Amino acid sequence: MEITPLEPWICRKIGAGRAELTRQEIEAWQLHKLNETLSLARSGSAFYKRHLAGMPQVLSSLDEFRQFPFTGPEDIRRNPLHLLCVSQDQIRRVVTLQSSGTTGEPKRLYFTTGDQELTRDFFGVGMSTFVRPGERVLILLPGERAGSVGDLLRSGLERLEMAPIPYGPVRDPAHALETLNHQKADCLVGSPTQVLGMALRWRPEMHRPRSVLLSTDYVPAAIVKTLRAVWGGDVYNHYGTTEMGLGGGVECAAHRGYHLREADLYFEIVDPLTGEHVEDGEFGEVVFTTLTCEGMPLIRYRMGDRSRFLRGQCPCGTVLKTMEKASGRYDGFIRAGEACLQLPEFDETLFTLPGLLDYTLTVAGSEEKPRLVIEAQTLDSGLSEETVYRALRGIPFLDALDVRVRCCPAPHHPGSIAKRVILRETAEV
Repeated sequence: MEITPLEPWICRKIGAGRAELTRQEIEAWQLHKLNETLSLARSGSAFYKRHLAGMPQVLSSLDEFRQFPFTGPEDIRRNPLHLLCVSQDQIRRVVTLQSSGTTGEPKRLYFTTGDQELTRDFFGVGMSTFVRPGERVLILLPGERAGSVGDLLRSGLERLEMAPIPYGPVRDPAHALETLNHQKADCLVGSPTQVLGMALRWRPEMHRPRSVLLSTDYVPAAIVKTLRAVWGGDVYNHYGTTEMGLGGGVECAAHRGYHLREADLYFEIVDPLTGEHVEDGEFGEVVFTTLTCEGMPLIRYRMGDRSRFLRGQCPCGTVLKTMEKASGRYDGFIRAGEACLQLPEFDETLFTLPGLLDYTLTVAGSEEKPRLVIEAQTLDSGLSEETVYRALRGIPFLDALDVRVRCCPAPHHPGSIAKRVILRETAEV
C-alpha cells in the first residue's frame, strides 16, 4: 500500500530537508506557525486583540496552547470584519454561509489570494491519492465563480496534469450520467446523496467510474456500500469546511480515517462539555486552528463535529495523524426524555433501503414526546411507508418519539448542495 501523498507534500512544505518525516518535525513546525498566527491575530484583528488579552505572548509548547480561549460560529456571525487581519482590498473571495436554523445571521468568511492558493495546492495533492496524471475527473461541485470549491479543485487537478471536467451540482441526474458516459470519467467528485442518485439510475451499458470522492457532507457507510456495489470501484471520503479553507483531510487507500492537512491546520479533540483535551482514542469535539491563513485566521475554532484521533500507525505507514470519520454533530440531535438520537443513526438505517435517494427529518412538539416526520424521497413507488417503518424499528429508543413517515418521488431536479440537518418546527406538523 502506498503512503498517503500528503506526507511527502507536507515534508516539502515545512522544509524537513529529507525524505522521511517525523512527528517532532511536524509539531515543531506547528508550534512555530501558531506563534506567527497569534502575533498576526493580535496585531491585525480588533476581535483577537480583546479575545486573547491575558494569554501568553509566545508559546513554548503545544500543550500551552490548550489554555487559550475557543472561538466559534457566533464570533464570526457577530462581526466578521473584526476578525480580519488584512485590509479589505486584499480579500479576493467572500463566502456567505446561511444558518441551518430558521433564525440567525449568516457567517461570512474572507480569503486572500494566498489563502486560496493553499487550498488549490492541497486539493491537487489530495486527489493524487486515487487519481493519476491524464485521468479524467468529473467535478459535481459549484465551480462557476473564480475561487469556488469546484474552480479550486479544477485548477489543483490541472497542476498535476489530471484532466478535470467541470460540471457543477447535479440538477438532472440523467444528464449527469450522460456526461459521465460521454466523457468516460475515471473519477467522480460530489456530495453523497447526489452521487447516490446517479448510481441508482446507472445502467450496466454505461461507463463505470474507477473511483469516487465524496465531500460537502457527512458520508454514511450505507451510501459508500451502495456505490461500491454498483460501480465496483473505490470510494474515498474528504473532510473539510469553508471555515478551514474547504480542505481539511482525506482518506488514503487504507480507508481508516482522514489524514490531515497538518502543515496548514492544527487539530485538537476536546471534551464537548468541559473543553479539556482528550487522549487519542477518546471521542470528543473537533477543534482546529489555521496556521497559514492570512485573511481571517481562526484560533481554536469549535466545529461541533464528533470524532477522535486513532491510536497506532495507519497501514499506509504515514506519521501523519489519522482522524476517524466524523460521526455527527454535538448540536445535531433529537432529545426525547433521556433518549438522544443523532442524524447518523438514521443515515445508516435508511440509506440501506433500496430506492431511497434522500430524506428529511423534521421535529416538532415537546421534548417529552417529540413528533418526528420523515419524508423519504424515493426513486420510484417501490418503497412503501411500511418498509420505512420496519427499518426504523432497529434504531434504539425510537419508540420515545411519535414517528410519521411520508414517501414521495424524488424531485427530477435535486436541490442545491448543503449539509443535511435536523429541521425543527415550533408549529404543529
